[in-house]
Amino acid sequence: MYKVGITGGIGSGKTTICKVFEVLGIPVFYADTVAKQIMAKDEQLVEGIKSTFGKESYFGNGQLNNKYIAGIVFSNEAELEKLNALVHPAVFRAFDSWEEQVDASVPYTLKEAALLFESGSYRMCNTNILVTAPIDIKINRVMQRDMVTAEQVKARMDKQMSDGDKAKLADHFIINDEAHSIIEKVLDLHKHFLKVSANSQI
Repeated sequence: MYKVGITGGIGSGKTTICKVFEVLGIPVFYADTVAKQIMAKDEQLVEGIKSTFGKESYFGNGQLNNKYIAGIVFSNEAELEKLNALVHPAVFRAFDSWEEQVDASVPYTLKEAALLFESGSYRMCNTNILVTAPIDIKINRVMQRDMVTAEQVKARMDKQMSDGDKAKLADHFIINDEAHSIIEKVLDLHKHFLKVSANSQI
């Protein structure tokens, strides 16, 4: 099945874009949401986290001790890399399982992931979309959504790959600046993916 990856920095509005694709009947795999779920359900991942960060990583009921993990990885890049090295392969496995259950008549699927390029999972997709927006708009969106300060948003942004570096790996672009029509752009891309996916099956 033809696979389309989609990503964007914090506040870019990539989830909103994905909802438009869903309206068009395209299944979307939300990698970040799934990652949170499997950190409590994927036995291989759970054991990996416990052996790397200690049994305190989980509560007695099996739920992840988010505060404990955050305290370890938030300000330590090396520890964060260890966590990502455990989580990313598990998300890849979850995506493969998810796609096996998608109706074969679906022309293509969408994989939404904040770390699409950083994790290397973009290589598993046939093509990739980058959603961008001006920095001030992104900051305002996140401030309103998460009730945080501009400084806190900027601190998160500083830890992400820049849009410039992501653009070097992307094939398609959607500018979500509230001036361009995202619906029109999504429709254009949808038509393109329908055509390409049809040709790939010939």
